[in-house]
Amino acid sequence: MKVSYRWLNEYIDLDGISAEELAERVTRGGIEVDGVEQLNKGVSNVVVGYVTSKEKHPDADKLNVCKVDAGQGEELQIVCGARNVEAGQKVPVALIGAKLPGDFQIKRAKLRGVESQGMICSAKELGINDKLLPKEQQEGILVLPPDTAVGTPIGEVLGIDDQVLELDLTPNRSDCLSMLGVAYEAGALTGRPVKLPEHSVADAAERAADYVQVRIGAQEHCTRYAARYIKGVEVGPSPQWLRNRLIAAGIRPISNIVDITNYVMLEYGQPLHAFDADKIAGGRIEVRLAREGESMVTLDDQERKLEPHMLLITDGEKPIALAGVMGGANSEVTASTTNIVLEAARFEGGTVRKTSRQLSLRSESSIRFEKGVDDARVIPALDRAAGLMARYAGGLVTEGIVQEVARAGEPADVAVSLERINAYLGTQLSTLEVKTIFSRLGFEYESDDSGMFNVRVPSRRGDITSAVDLIEEVARLYGYDNIPTTPIEGPTTPGALTAPQAIRRELRAKLTAAGLNEVMSYSVTHPDRAGLFTRLSEGANPIRLAMPMSEDRSVLRTGLVPSLLEIAAYNRNRKTDDLALFEIGSVFLTDETELSRLPQEKHRLAGLLAGSRASAQWNRKAEPVDFYDAKGVLEAVFELLGMTGLVRYEAASIDQLHPGRTAALVLETAGGRKQIGYVGQVHPALQLQEDLVDTYVFELELEPLYEHADSAIRQKPLPRYPAIERDIAVVLDRRVEAGRLTGEIRSAAGELLESVQVFDVYTGGKLGEDKKSVAVSLVYRHPERTLTDEEVTERHTAVRYKLGQSFGAELRK
Repeated sequence: MKVSYRWLNEYIDLDGISAEELAERVTRGGIEVDGVEQLNKGVSNVVVGYVTSKEKHPDADKLNVCKVDAGQGEELQIVCGARNVEAGQKVPVALIGAKLPGDFQIKRAKLRGVESQGMICSAKELGINDKLLPKEQQEGILVLPPDTAVGTPIGEVLGIDDQVLELDLTPNRSDCLSMLGVAYEAGALTGRPVKLPEHSVADAAERAADYVQVRIGAQEHCTRYAARYIKGVEVGPSPQWLRNRLIAAGIRPISNIVDITNYVMLEYGQPLHAFDADKIAGGRIEVRLAREGESMVTLDDQERKLEPHMLLITDGEKPIALAGVMGGANSEVTASTTNIVLEAARFEGGTVRKTSRQLSLRSESSIRFEKGVDDARVIPALDRAAGLMARYAGGLVTEGIVQEVARAGEPADVAVSLERINAYLGTQLSTLEVKTIFSRLGFEYESDDSGMFNVRVPSRRGDITSAVDLIEEVARLYGYDNIPTTPIEGPTTPGALTAPQAIRRELRAKLTAAGLNEVMSYSVTHPDRAGLFTRLSEGANPIRLAMPMSEDRSVLRTGLVPSLLEIAAYNRNRKTDDLALFEIGSVFLTDETELSRLPQEKHRLAGLLAGSRASAQWNRKAEPVDFYDAKGVLEAVFELLGMTGLVRYEAASIDQLHPGRTAALVLETAGGRKQIGYVGQVHPALQLQEDLVDTYVFELELEPLYEHADSAIRQKPLPRYPAIERDIAVVLDRRVEAGRLTGEIRSAAGELLESVQVFDVYTGGKLGEDKKSVAVSLVYRHPERTLTDEEVTERHTAVRYKLGQSFGAELRK
């Protein structure tokens, strides 16, 4: 909201209070002032002049030599290049020594041999935003109204000797979307009275009801609609003072009728609209909701397709305005308009907001309706505008107001006690001080000896509905700086991460340190992609959004890997082939086809590796990633969480994964076995479909990790006694997994076995198609003494025997 300081002075005497001081008081009172703009950008010694004659320059086709009376006692000779300069005009004249914006000084000069004793100015040269001027004044020199007095300083004529306060209003302070609202606020902060403008109307003998009929057909969306009928208006330019005030508020003047409606809207905060009465069939006005398939052309000449929730002003049949948003082209006031139907109404804010947002038509009018207008100002604003039209457009205002009221607004009655005010604010205010504050706010009240106040809040302050709102008003007027500070007392609880939060933070740190990049993808995906990689979400149904952005983002995801494949394809298309990605996010699962309860939200960790582990160098070739890189990432995760011995990797067949390069992650605890994830290569067919190279992915549930992670830090001393290493190579069925093999070795070797490591696997040759040779290194050590060869040989023999019994393994020769 832009507030002219000079205009505000008409409603409250600000003598002795500068614009900057007022801005400071308003800000300290709770309404932030973004800044104070000086409308005079550096103009001095510029006055109104009268062009008495114009002749062509003898040596320049595009220049004119003008004689100008500037009230200086003698005519000035000024050379002017503007095409629109004519004799008989009143214009701004910069005299010798004048200054213009940009520190430009006017000096005596000769232009093509002809002396020029000043300069005739355009609006832009005076620092005025010419986009806010009527179209006819945007080019060439600025032509002033004929009744402007010669010699008057231009700052007074154009209202640029003014300052504008720009208020940054919060949504609850809609009362300050008007000059009167700001005046009440300034009056409360300064303790000075507010003077309301006169809105008396001299009615003609004819009755408005003979010309206009009003009906509200959508009473939930319009609580009051009032209209006046004004005859015989003459549409033309507005007086200069009115234009100045609209320009200061950032509104472009159009014509006297439209400008008056905008002026009163700024003054009262009540939007108005003027219809050409002769274009309203039968003078009928009906407020109703739009019908299915209905459309209309608005004042910006755009055809708008309407929907049934949009509120319209109609002539009983066709729409003539979008209620509270914009008028219709079929009822527009033009230069030929002679009769006016002037509208003032109270439309429901939510309805106006929905219409303006859907049609991308946000106006000064819709902003005020959205935040709520004061029902008590509808009629005064209507009368004020009608009176101005009678004065400045020559209209005759017919007798009476035609209106329908569905529901009248009432002042709110709110009670608050002095004890509660002081308890909330930590103050020791007296009854007299609180009474003074309520009086300055313009609130009527009654009080008793117990310190109870019954306050009648005027309807202009719709933001005050409860006792705490009144307490806030007392705090604002008393001064926030005057409220005593109170030390905070009581026990404090230090913040801490929950166990799941700490685990997720540790996982992110570990994976990024391992060279993976974290990504965050949409929680919504395409229905087809929701059906990929469902091993951990078997039995879950995709959950459709009620209002999706598009079909590509229409269901909640049931897995993270499909999103990672999308990201991989996106990067591949941009020549980024080497990828190491991970995501920690939520999936959403339900077994219902029609939701009757909230879905389960589960945390998961997923990763993707593709391209090269190490890029090619002069001394080595590129090393492509493989299954064991993905498995290694998982092993690092389980080691970090102290779960290495709890998770097994078992060969598995999973849709969309390579049948020979896939493993299920199985958690084995005292409570049983449970699959918590998978790791493998994306199926070649899917890789081809997504245009990917060999790509390896993993995904696992985080809930089991939260439950079984071991946060204890275990330390053991460095070994004092030597170890004995023994290797063993056995031939066995190639379907036997290395994990099962090492598990049996640990079981047979007992507590003396420190570590076991597979270091070679061989297939082919004379072994046969269904056999493989596995070489394993075993390290034996006793923590408190040196082992003998006999002890190690005994354990090693037990290992060979166990492998033979369990797998039919034979020593490789």
